[in-house]
This record gives sequence, C-alpha cells and structure tokens, in this order.
Amino acid sequence: MTHSDTGRTRRPEPGETRANQLFGPQPNVAGAAGYPDAPPRMGFFTDTTVCIGCKACEVACKEWNAVPEDGLELTGMSYDNTQGLGADTWRHVAFIEQRIPAGRDSAAGHPDVDVFDAARGLGGSPDAAAPATGGAPAGQISPVSPDGRTELRWLMSSDVCKHCTHAACLDVCPTGSLFRTEFGTVVVQQDICNGCGYCVPACPYGVIDQRRGDGRAWKCTLCYDRLGTGLEPACAKACPTDSIQFGPLDELRERAADRVARLHVSGVTEARLYGESPDDGVGGDGAFFLLLDEPEVYGLPPDPVVTTRDLPDMWRHAAVAAVSLAALAVASFVRRPR
Repeated sequence: MTHSDTGRTRRPEPGETRANQLFGPQPNVAGAAGYPDAPPRMGFFTDTTVCIGCKACEVACKEWNAVPEDGLELTGMSYDNTQGLGADTWRHVAFIEQRIPAGRDSAAGHPDVDVFDAARGLGGSPDAAAPATGGAPAGQISPVSPDGRTELRWLMSSDVCKHCTHAACLDVCPTGSLFRTEFGTVVVQQDICNGCGYCVPACPYGVIDQRRGDGRAWKCTLCYDRLGTGLEPACAKACPTDSIQFGPLDELRERAADRVARLHVSGVTEARLYGESPDDGVGGDGAFFLLLDEPEVYGLPPDPVVTTRDLPDMWRHAAVAAVSLAALAVASFVRRPR
C-alpha cells in the first residue's frame, strides 16, 4: 500500500495516530509478548532512493556486533561482495544495475542488457569511439544517450531482518531462544539456541541462518543492547545519507508516506512502500522499505506470508485424524466376534 492508495481523508478517532489512519490499526506485539508497559515499537525505514552503496552499515554492524568476516566474493553480476543476508552478514547492500530509456528516470519498460558489454564499450579505442551524435559503433550498446545522460542506473538497498509482526521463527523455535523484546523486535539468544535449524526454512525472507562450524542461528538484533541504553542501532548511526532511518514505527510509517507523496509529485511515480502494511502476509514488518521497482528486483518476495499461518488447521486435521483412527480401532475390537 502506498500513500496514493490511502488518499482518502477522514477525521481520526480520539487517540488514533496518523499512521493508524494511513495504514490501519497496528498490532501491539510487545504487549502480546508480555510487556504491559512497553515503549513504542521501534524499527527501520530504509529509503533506497538516497542509498549510495557505501556499505558503511555493513561495516558498522559487523564491528558493533562482533560479526565475523565471511569473505569478500563478488557475485559476478555487480559490485556486491556480500551476496546476501546470512549468519555472518546481518546487513546486506544490494547493487542492481538497470538500463532505462534515455531521458527517463522510470524503471518501467527497461530492456535486458549486459551491463559489462556496455561498460567495455566506454573503454574502446579512439577509432571506435561513438560519433558526435551520440550513436554507437555497429554491434556495440551505447550506455550514453545523445544528451550525455547515462542509460544505466544503480538501484541500491540495504537489506536486513524484517522483525515481522507475525514472526514464524518465533513460532517454530523449540527452546525459546528466539524471543520478542519490549521494543517489538525479534532477537536470538545464542546461549539457548540448540542449532536445530527449524527457524531457517520458517523465515519467509530467508534472513536467519546457521553459522558454519557453529550450528547456532544468527541474525540482526536491531542492536538490542544499544536500544536499552537509548542509542540508535549501529547501522543507522553510520549511514551518511539517512537512507536507514530508525525510530518509533508509527512515526517512520508517517514519514515514509509523506516521502512517497513527494516523490510522486516530483514525477517518480514508480516509488512505492514495501512491508509497511499490517494487512500483508506477515502483519507488517518492523523494517520496511521505499523501493523504485518491483520487490523481486531487489531480491525481496513480492507477497511474503508467515510460513506457520496454516499450522493451527494442520494440527486440527491431525487431531481429527488421530481421533478417527482411535475410534475405528476401538470399533473393530468391539465388533469382533468372541
């Protein structure tokens, strides 16, 4: 749901926040977890339109949380050297190269192109240079349009654990290692984790992972130790462009809706929010994003659903089946001739 989807204006109810008016009632996850006097739910709003791909958030996260080095391996598709979230990468900056029509900022309708072929075209000999009209030699893709503007653009986004409202990892953890904090975030206690790995396939975003040689599950804690002393998470503190914004989730949702509205007025009509709505398949995320293209482009699932959604029905069906089998067994013995 974007700001344009909620353009209807109405008088807010007494005590209702603007975030509730925009996005609907927000679940009290901390209260449901046993914190009657919990502070406001905290979270992240990542505005990808101002991310410069500096990876300061990745470095700050590793330094503060003592996350071990997991190697610097380029994907072969971009300058991304961390590839994805995992037990040793709690923040991951995605690099997506796109080609767009000359003179347009929209991601819509861009054709597939080998950006490395385009880059090689820039480094050709003077004899092979493009003519002054801006055209390219035969067989080459010109990455520069006639007016000098590049046809290649970068989409960058710092990904992280979403700290879901309905967190499947919490549902499947048999030891209570995963717990909901008073700030509404989801944290793993490594001293309780037994390495069963149930939480790994349960996460609809593929965030949580087991550390190689360790076996225990690790992921972003939203710097729980810093929150307890009134500090913001290390990644948000290190972000030089305020792409990663931290604060009460209701305030962040209001700020994000205003940002989308301003972008739409400026002509960036493809701007949209992802993970902000409590009506989605996970009840809304504690870490949500402003995107300039479809979620799949950023490696995000388009319609995430809590993987334990159908567990109650499954257990009910299993119980009915067990009772039916027991009844059939008893009936067979009762009817058996002596």
